[in-house]
Order: sequence, then C-alpha cells, then structure tokens
Amino acid sequence: MNKKSVWLVLFWASLLYSCHEVTFRQPQPVGVSALKEIPPSLRGHYVGETREGETTDTLIITSTGYNITDSAGRDWLGRGVISDSLVIKYYANYYFVNFRSGDHWVLRLVRQKPSGAIELLSINLEDEQKRKEILQKLGGQFSIKEIKKEEHTFYQISTSRDQLIRLIREGYFTGSELSRVK
Repeated sequence: MNKKSVWLVLFWASLLYSCHEVTFRQPQPVGVSALKEIPPSLRGHYVGETREGETTDTLIITSTGYNITDSAGRDWLGRGVISDSLVIKYYANYYFVNFRSGDHWVLRLVRQKPSGAIELLSINLEDEQKRKEILQKLGGQFSIKEIKKEEHTFYQISTSRDQLIRLIREGYFTGSELSRVK
C-alpha cells in the first residue's frame, strides 16, 4: 500500500471509527428527534485533500445515508443507511451522526459551511498525550466509564444537550473540511 493509500485509509477510518473513542449511551443530542432523511442542502459529493494537495476519495451523501467511493467510483469503505444503527439528528447548526457500536454510540458532527463545504468533527483521542489531557478535562465534568473491546477502548460519558453544545463550543470536537464537488 502506498503512502497516499495509507493516509486515505487512516483519514476515513478516523472519521468513522478509531481505536480510542469517546462514546455515549444513547444517540446525541438527547431529546432531539432523529431525521428520517438527510436534507437536500447536505446531499452531494465531497472530497478532502491530503497534505500534499491531492484529493481524497469521494464521500457521497444521499437522502438515506452515505457511501465512500474511490476515484473509479467503487465503494471501498462501505456505506451507512439511516437505521437503528445510524441515527442522524440536527441541532444548533450541526448534524449529529451517531453510529452504533455494540452498546455504544460513536458520534461525528457535520457542519455545513456557507460555501457548501462540510466540516467533519470528532473528539480526536488518537494522540496519547492529547488523549490524556482531554480525558482529564472531561473527567472533571463527567463520569467516564472505560470499556475495552478487542483493540478498541471506549470512554463512555453521558451529557445533556446543553453540556454537549458546551463541549463543541470549547473546542473538544476537531476535524477536517471536505469541499463540495457536486
């Protein structure tokens, strides 16, 4: 696998699922109804860029979910369809994309920019030093339940809707921008 391919796999995997995750007991934000379909304004084709300026694979958002294709249009990392395992909610100008993993909910945020581009955000715990700092800060605010499953470690917290928005505003969620191409 070449350097670009390795970066792409890591990029998409980190967007969808990583080895260290802050998770939740239920889809977030609590008390907000799930969308039955993704609004037309968010549907489309999006690409990111590598550090070298090359475009990545394409994230395609449809009315019912998403899929990721390579440059030849082949699905390579799978797809997600709104269901009891993929719950999407909209609140405070963010789409909250909740993925079920066993009895946990992994959360990704999507924020659409005025340009049409989207930001994909998560609480990034992959760097060990940053993980310790973030967990220490979260531990001062929430009870954290550490759960290990195979090579994954989950740090489960419970938040109210207001607490979750505060975490977003305080910069716990970071990520990358994808440009709209279609």
